[in-house]
Amino acid sequence: MESKNNWKAWLYLAPALILLSVFTFFPIINTVIVSFTKDYDVIDASFSGFTFDNYIDILTPINNANGNDGTAFESVMLIGLPNTLLLTFITVPISIILSLIIAICLNSIKFFKKIFQTIFFMPYVTNAIAIGMVFSVIFDTKYGLMNFLFGTPGFPWIYQNLTTGATVNYWSALFAICFYIIWHSLPYKILIFLGGLQNIDAQYYDAAKIDGAGRFKTALRVTVPLLSPQILYIMITSFIGAFKEYNSVIGLFGASGGSFDKTTGPRTMQTIVFYIYEKMGENGAGGAGLASAAAVVLFIIIMAFTIVQRKVSKSRVHY
Repeated sequence: MESKNNWKAWLYLAPALILLSVFTFFPIINTVIVSFTKDYDVIDASFSGFTFDNYIDILTPINNANGNDGTAFESVMLIGLPNTLLLTFITVPISIILSLIIAICLNSIKFFKKIFQTIFFMPYVTNAIAIGMVFSVIFDTKYGLMNFLFGTPGFPWIYQNLTTGATVNYWSALFAICFYIIWHSLPYKILIFLGGLQNIDAQYYDAAKIDGAGRFKTALRVTVPLLSPQILYIMITSFIGAFKEYNSVIGLFGASGGSFDKTTGPRTMQTIVFYIYEKMGENGAGGAGLASAAAVVLFIIIMAFTIVQRKVSKSRVHY
């Protein structure tokens, strides 16, 4: 009887397993294989042999034996990785804290609650590139809203001031893209936290009132611990999403990734995923191999951070 039920279970799971195998497992395995190939052609899947040169190019600055000019190392390790880490460790904590505060406030609203939830969720269903274009106007040098609010006419947030010749400061561009990422990532987090808040039994809050706990202490001692499973989920998915940041760079800075004053930081806002997409366009010239190697390196970094988060959360998450 048990084996019969197992057979039925596998039958029901078959469609999902087939889709996962085709669109998830096979691409991952194929990416690892391509990362060790030389002159891989994505059209006919041909290559001239297997090599470690792709990883050597990305992980070492110069290796004359392989003809490495250091550009791959600079693009990934000196530009892409620092940008990705900065965007991740700035936007993820801020967006989680803000979304939690907004969710708690929305959950306490009695009137127009559904309307406010809809308003906050609208950015999530809006095209990321379109939002990026709107933010590029907000941070425009000449007519931008940010210059109007801060009283800094002509300040080059993300684009060079062609009139004065002032170049873009890396940190002002970082502020602009972090502002965009945080704003765009809030709706989904708010929705998850609202779902968690609505499942918290009211008896916990009643007990807190009897003990004389204020709103802040109740939120800190009752709400946050009971929302810890949702916080962990949001934290892991947010870190993964931030490490894969690409649309925001394209939306704000275009296909070049921006051009900044190199003395203030990396010369562009290109991320690791930006480099991967860029190299995939160089088909047949070693681009696919370098892109795959960069993808594997990024996969290992994300996996390491996820494992650390899971280890740390074991003693802090309450189910």
